[in-house]
Amino acid sequence: MKKTFIILFSMAMAHAEAQYIKPDPQISVSGEGKVKVTPDQAFISISVETKGNNATDVKKQNDATVEKVVQYLKRSKLQQSDIQTKRISLNPQYDYDKKKYNYNATQTIEILLRDLTYYDTLMEGLVDTGINRINTVEFKSSKIEKHESEARKLAMQDAKQKAQDYVSVIGQSVGKALSISDNTQVYHPQPVMYEMAMGKAADAAAPRETIAIGEINITANVSVSFLLE
Repeated sequence: MKKTFIILFSMAMAHAEAQYIKPDPQISVSGEGKVKVTPDQAFISISVETKGNNATDVKKQNDATVEKVVQYLKRSKLQQSDIQTKRISLNPQYDYDKKKYNYNATQTIEILLRDLTYYDTLMEGLVDTGINRINTVEFKSSKIEKHESEARKLAMQDAKQKAQDYVSVIGQSVGKALSISDNTQVYHPQPVMYEMAMGKAADAAAPRETIAIGEINITANVSVSFLLE
């Protein structure tokens, strides 16, 4: 009986030791890569909004204005595949003071502008045709995938350099990566400045400039765990 107990105890101890595995020394760091790019495209969302107290009349007026906008866009330098009607709505709105319904008709068109030098001409033409709402203007790069890849590589290099800086003090070196987490958040910058000048330019012969394009910061963030050697 005593012999059996010793054997079982030895087996239990061996099993416990087998379950406890000393973790490999490692270091976890974060890295950031940033690439500055001058945008060469713009995503533009515009709307035609019409209000009135008769739903049929409001819809007809809205359609008539939108037709002028679409015809203008077809005559423009844009590719037709870069123009899309995104949303059409007709909503009743109750006026509690007058105790009656008014109606709001809206049509939204999205445009991809591939030539920013055409921006001012395009926007002035759209205003002339009757758009009354600019929802957003978003600067973009036609080579975004290339720049994002470069930013990711810079983020990994930054993470590895941080790890090497830390462990160099304690006489160790950085080994292979054990885990990599991408913490990048998608961000599309808005215009630094935006104006829609309705009057005449001070110098009609000078080119119009109503936006400051600036640069896009394309950023990648990673968390990396490295094995220490």
